[in-house]
Amino acid sequence: MSLPRFHVDLPLAPGAELFLPDAVAHHAGRALRLRDGDSVVLFDGRGGEYPAILSFEGKHAVVKLAEHDPREAELAGRISLVQGIASGDKMDWIIEKAVETGVHAVVPIAAERSVLKLTGDRLEKRLAHWRRIAQAACEQCGRNRVPEVFAPMTLAQWLTSDVGHGGAKVDDQVIRLLCHPGAEQALTARLQAQADLQDLVLVVGPEGGWSDEELKRAKAGGVEAVSFGPRVLRSETAGTAMIAASSAALGWL
Repeated sequence: MSLPRFHVDLPLAPGAELFLPDAVAHHAGRALRLRDGDSVVLFDGRGGEYPAILSFEGKHAVVKLAEHDPREAELAGRISLVQGIASGDKMDWIIEKAVETGVHAVVPIAAERSVLKLTGDRLEKRLAHWRRIAQAACEQCGRNRVPEVFAPMTLAQWLTSDVGHGGAKVDDQVIRLLCHPGAEQALTARLQAQADLQDLVLVVGPEGGWSDEELKRAKAGGVEAVSFGPRVLRSETAGTAMIAASSAALGWL
């Protein structure tokens, strides 16, 4: 059975004794019912992890760190998911499963047909929530590097940025593929003979799909449309399925 894992924003070092943040301590003691002397693992999201021994002092939890373990669970290449913002808790599910399947970064896109509209404080709170989901997914799946979840932007803004490997220039080292059921080219066919590929960007629309104008902009920006079989996948399914299939096709698992 794997040890409980906690992501913390603390200065981790071999032999250090640290107080866990209150929320983490509460989760360890109340939710997981851990006790004095239990073994846990801490990581800060920047690589590797620290085995540790847990103890409690009243409501506080203290850990004593062992030597740094450089273990990683990353894919051999980088996959970024550019995702049209889905409604309700679907976006939460998308981010969680994308992290579990190895995504390097998530770029939420405020698409023309996105039902969920975010501005101001609501946007900041939702972005912080999505980032916590990414951290929790890493705790669960064993990753020690937390994927970046970028602030939402429009498709036009992303196409002219370098966010999530989304630079306007596309060469042999970066391929950007948009999932579209009407595309003539299949995902796996496009990824054949790509031994030197290091960065792959997958672009998935919201529930209502991309508008005609967005599709034109994507094509003009060098994004290629690909299909993923004869079935039409939901927005919350497409990204995860394409990440898994791409990883297998490229031998990145």
